[in-house]
Amino acid sequence: MGVNQAPTAKGKEAAAGLKQAAKKEERKTEARKGGDLAKGAKRFEERSKSSDGRSAGDKQRD
Repeated sequence: MGVNQAPTAKGKEAAAGLKQAAKKEERKTEARKGGDLAKGAKRFEERSKSSDGRSAGDKQRD
């Protein structure tokens, strides 16, 4: 759930905190890796391949 979609003020605070924590973790990972993480469709494909070495398209064809 996004920050703006949370039904309560407490929920909005929690969502904002989670978003900040995720952003901080991503920066830490990018610094350790030495480059930017893939975003969007590239990220989806990267994560799909990392699980078993096959792309998402290959998995759907089976």
